Amino acid sequence: MTTNLQRLNARVVGISIAAALGGFLFGFDTAVINGAVDALAGEFALSSGLTGFAVSSALIGCAIGAWFAGAAANRFGRIPVMLAAAVLFLVSALGSGLAFGVVDLIVWRVVGGFGVGAASVIAPAYIAEVSPARVRGRLGSLQQLAIVSGIFAALLSNAWLAQLAGGSAEVLWLELPAWRWMFMAEALPAVVYGVMALRLPESPRFLVGRGDVDRASQVLHDFSGELDVNLKIEQIRASLEREDRESMRDLRGSAWGLRPIVWVGILLSVFQQFVGINVIFYYSTTLWRSVGFDESTALLTSVITSITNIVVTIVAIVLVDRVGRRRMLLIGSVGMTIALGAMAVAFSFGQLSTAADGTQSVELGQPWSMVALVGANLFVVFFGATWGPLVWVLLGEMFPNRIRASALAVAAAAQWVANFAISTTFPAMADIGLTFAYGFYAFFAALSFFFVLWKVPETKGRELEEMEG
Repeated sequence: MTTNLQRLNARVVGISIAAALGGFLFGFDTAVINGAVDALAGEFALSSGLTGFAVSSALIGCAIGAWFAGAAANRFGRIPVMLAAAVLFLVSALGSGLAFGVVDLIVWRVVGGFGVGAASVIAPAYIAEVSPARVRGRLGSLQQLAIVSGIFAALLSNAWLAQLAGGSAEVLWLELPAWRWMFMAEALPAVVYGVMALRLPESPRFLVGRGDVDRASQVLHDFSGELDVNLKIEQIRASLEREDRESMRDLRGSAWGLRPIVWVGILLSVFQQFVGINVIFYYSTTLWRSVGFDESTALLTSVITSITNIVVTIVAIVLVDRVGRRRMLLIGSVGMTIALGAMAVAFSFGQLSTAADGTQSVELGQPWSMVALVGANLFVVFFGATWGPLVWVLLGEMFPNRIRASALAVAAAAQWVANFAISTTFPAMADIGLTFAYGFYAFFAALSFFFVLWKVPETKGRELEEMEG
């Protein structure tokens, strides 16, 4: 019996990793622009405003892709949405790499955003629906591990291609500059993701909803490791029928037009972004230079920060099913508040300096440069070990069966809108003062503690059929 369970566990881990490859492409796609932005801005003679929009345009596609992915997953199934996302990633990679001008580049970036948004919805939903409750948190955390690994892979491939060519704007292969190959490099993992998605079984909960009990039973037995398949089928069917009898087929409710649990998902997503994590990654090189690092050291430090994020995500995978979701989120909120607060205080002692070209920047002396450095890395540690992976875990498992894909789609769309808002407002907030910016993020980190304490349910060890709306 033990051997059989180990075999089944290995299979569910395998299909969860395959599904999480969408997260890898999610991270790769959002990070790949960073290495190419200066070169493409020079080639297309872009203003700073247009350059910024070209960078952030993918986030618009992400929100739209996430919004529609839930309805598509409910209608066609989880696997067809994965395949569609893989095609979108592939088309975007090739289109962006061969773009004629900024207009079609933005179009291709938005297309890639559609794929990112769809992947951000479908991977956590699928993993939650095929995973046994006892290991669902660990397997759900694979999504975040894949995302941060994709970011790291994009940074590495960008650096390698730029080094081969002698610069991102220099010609590499086939008379094309390196920045174009940076985009096209995404085609390889996109093809791998599509091929692996073709081999995945459909979600048993989707199959039961469609009346295909035989296939659902086979998936539950062969992949999820269910010993009493008939009982599990009846539990899934009962949860779906219960939702149907209560006329709760959509997300509508009495609380501001939505069910309370949907609002919890939306606010989890918003808080995850409003603590400012993407500011650290999108503007990290600028941050490190402000504490006295030269450009090369700043770039190296950004890569090290990315590696740190991967390591602490692995820590989260080990702990999540032992410690529980709520407790880890609460610890993360406290740690992020302290770290961001320390950064806000440190930058209040910064001195404004003007470079030879007239640009201004904030510089920190000792000991405040060290306080900012330690604070930023502690923030990444606390976020990466808690709020980074656990929000995706909760979004995949906290909603009732009938509304899971749709509710997750709304929550993920809210996350991308919040990401766009935070990323685009940071330069303006930094002009007011970095103390104000990091103080703003610290405020929301503190607020997130009370939100989790009062509103977020514990889902550790609970079957998906037990989740209430």
